[in-house]
Amino acid sequence: MEPVRLNADNFDKEVIEAKEPVLVDFFATWCGPCKMLSPLLDQIAEETEGVKVGKVDVDQEEDLVSRFGIEAMPTILAFKDGEVVGKQVGFAPKDKLLAMVGK
Repeated sequence: MEPVRLNADNFDKEVIEAKEPVLVDFFATWCGPCKMLSPLLDQIAEETEGVKVGKVDVDQEEDLVSRFGIEAMPTILAFKDGEVVGKQVGFAPKDKLLAMVGK
């Protein structure tokens, strides 16, 4: 499954109400580390059963940035049962990202 493009309108439905764990990538199109991280998140979305990946463009979704206190990009938040259970600021290897959601 491809990553879900998240915005203020669909965030709660796609993330907070999700049955599966969700990795949410807060990124910027101009951010170098974000560009390095994006293919890893795409791989996780395609290859990992039972995990959803969502992406939030921080330049377009200021309300979500404020809601979750995002201060640096990339920031990955892991959600389970509607709650933040992990946070990674900056680039991280695929295994660390998967560990955030118990995979």
